[in-house]
Amino acid sequence: MSNIQYIPLDSIVPEEMIPILNKLSTRKHLIAHEVFDLASVKSWINDKLDQDKLEGCIIRAIKLDGKLAGWCGIQSSDLGHEIAIVLDEVYWGIGQLVFKSLMLWANDAGLEVVYIHLLYTRPEYRFLRNISQRTFQTEMLGSTFTTYELNVSNFHPANTPFTNGVIN
Repeated sequence: MSNIQYIPLDSIVPEEMIPILNKLSTRKHLIAHEVFDLASVKSWINDKLDQDKLEGCIIRAIKLDGKLAGWCGIQSSDLGHEIAIVLDEVYWGIGQLVFKSLMLWANDAGLEVVYIHLLYTRPEYRFLRNISQRTFQTEMLGSTFTTYELNVSNFHPANTPFTNGVIN
């Protein structure tokens, strides 16, 4: 099995995140934004570091076998706390493990409910619908999202046989 590490965003070289955030396969599923350069990625990292300080929030870069794969976290949203996972397409295969780690973090933080907001460009995911207590459309930042509401207690370690990555 590969070694997944979750590290603070201020522990990465900002330039390494630029190709991941600017890749078309990533951008087509995110709210429209300007292409990142060094200044804007540093600003984005600082915004995420501010989120990381909020109660119930945790934002981490993801490394797989020492290579930057993307970022993930639990961050604040209009509805409460949302889960975000952004992976370089070569690492999409680790998405389920990252998701499971996030649900464990949500449980550890004492959160009752978390949301996943997927931009209208994404198909509805049967897997997410099946594990959600509610699925609905939301409007945020001028875009439409399919929102999945997840009950965190359904993912308590005692209720689910999954493993967690390493958190630094």
